[in-house]
Amino acid sequence: MSRVAPATAARVRARAQYRCEYCHRRPEWSSLGFQIDHIIAQKHSGDSQEGNLAFACLRCNARKGPNVAGVDPVDGKIAKLFHPRQDTWQDHFEWHDAWLFGKTAIARTTIQVLGINDNDAVLLRETLLFEGLALD
Repeated sequence: MSRVAPATAARVRARAQYRCEYCHRRPEWSSLGFQIDHIIAQKHSGDSQEGNLAFACLRCNARKGPNVAGVDPVDGKIAKLFHPRQDTWQDHFEWHDAWLFGKTAIARTTIQVLGINDNDAVLLRETLLFEGLALD
């Protein structure tokens, strides 16, 4: 497992505007911390170049693991997971209050695999909205 150079990690965080590139959680909303994710895992020949790296909260990164695909909960077909370097977040996801809604099979599958709408995550987002904070 290769380490990501500190300067590279800093560029990845800045490119992500300091939020998880999957669920859009901000570091100040999490006590678990954030990591640099290999979008294509190293065990699948993914490299540590910036084009294969994403800023991810520990929750999303741990649930994503080495996965690059999952099962779409709507049609039951295999769909790739959201790829922050190839896909545009707004094309796939939209907020419905505290719930992240998937507009595409990619988004629905990503939400399912990463547990983005699990009870704890939705409760946190409801609290943030109640306090007047924007999720995006």
